[in-house]
Amino acid sequence: MGDENAEHTEKATRAEQPEPGGSGADAEPTRRRGPTRRALLLGGAAVGVGAAVLARDELGRLWWRLPGVVKKRKEGEVDARGAQWTAASSANWRRADRPSDYDIDRVVIHVVQGGYATALKVFKDPGHGAAAHYVVRKDGHVAQMIRELDVAFHAGNRSMNERSVGIEHEGFVDKKSSFTDAMYVSSARLTAGICERYDIPVDREHIIGHVEVEGTDHTDPGPHWDWERYLRLVRRERDRPARAGTPA
Repeated sequence: MGDENAEHTEKATRAEQPEPGGSGADAEPTRRRGPTRRALLLGGAAVGVGAAVLARDELGRLWWRLPGVVKKRKEGEVDARGAQWTAASSANWRRADRPSDYDIDRVVIHVVQGGYATALKVFKDPGHGAAAHYVVRKDGHVAQMIRELDVAFHAGNRSMNERSVGIEHEGFVDKKSSFTDAMYVSSARLTAGICERYDIPVDREHIIGHVEVEGTDHTDPGPHWDWERYLRLVRRERDRPARAGTPA
C-alpha cells in the first residue's frame, strides 16, 4: 500500500530538473542577439499549439465531470460477480471514469501483512491514505472497496495507480501457508475478469507484484507467492467457455 503524497513530490521534482544545455566550460561560445520577429511569431504559435494540446488532453480526462455527463452510480454496485461491497474511505481513492480518462493495463498483487478484517478496517480509515480495489480472504471471499473506474491509492506511484487495479490478499509475505488454494483460485478468477474487461494480457508484464512498482519500498507479495501457478489459474479462468459473453 502507499499514498499519493510521494507521487506528487516525485512529479514536482522531475518538473524542476533543468533542461540539458551547453552552459559548461567546454561549450562553444555564441553571439548574443535578440529574437527576430519571425522567431517570436513562430515561438508564440508553438506555445499556442502546445497549450491547446495540453488543454485538450486535460479536457479529455475531465469532460465526464460536467453536469449531466457524470456516470450514474448505484450504491453497492460491484464490478466482479460474487464480490461483496464494503466501501473504503473516500480519502483513500480518487473519483475517475476509467478507462475513458485513464487506460487500465495493469493488475497489482498485494499482501496485507495482516488479516482480512484488518485490511477492511484500515481501508475505511480516512487517515490511512491508501486502499485497494479488492481484498481477498483465505477462504476465497472477495470484498470490493473501490469501483474499478476510480483510482485507488494502492501502489504508491501516481501513474501506476491511474493505470491499474489493486488486489489485496490477507496474510503475511513470510508465511507460505497464508496463500490457500481457495485464495489462489478466487483471486485468479477476479484477475481474469479484470483482464477480460480491459483487454489486459495475462503475463508477468501486466500482472505484477507491489514490489515491482517503481519507487516502492514494499516487498509483497513476497517469495512464497507462486506466480507460475497463479498465471496458470488466471489463464484457465479466462478461457472458461462459461465466461464468454458474461460479466466477470
